[in-house]
Amino acid sequence: MPDELADEEIDDLRVDLEALLVDLRTSLQTNADSSDVVDLDSPIGRVSRIDAIARQQMAQANKARKQVRIRQIEASLSAIQSDMYGLCKSCEDDIGYARLKARPETPFCLACQRQFEAARKG
Repeated sequence: MPDELADEEIDDLRVDLEALLVDLRTSLQTNADSSDVVDLDSPIGRVSRIDAIARQQMAQANKARKQVRIRQIEASLSAIQSDMYGLCKSCEDDIGYARLKARPETPFCLACQRQFEAARKG
């Protein structure tokens, strides 16, 4: 198969995954305070409170996205251990090095990802 990963490519992607995992975990710890509950009894103006709530909601959504990526990275590292890394979770075709280099934790090939996104919009 032309898209099957070579051992050197898997090693390179493992390094990328491990670095990304450290970055995301550090980012979650650094930004932990920004998703704290807004105190509605604090003596700030209405506009400031609305702004604080909006920032809190964005921080919580960002935190949730990072947690999903962390789980995907952990699953990818586990897949490397079991020689299943680089296979699409939907069609089981090879994902390909270029796509994995861009998003090493991706569980889907580009065709399946497009189908998934089209179905969500749909």
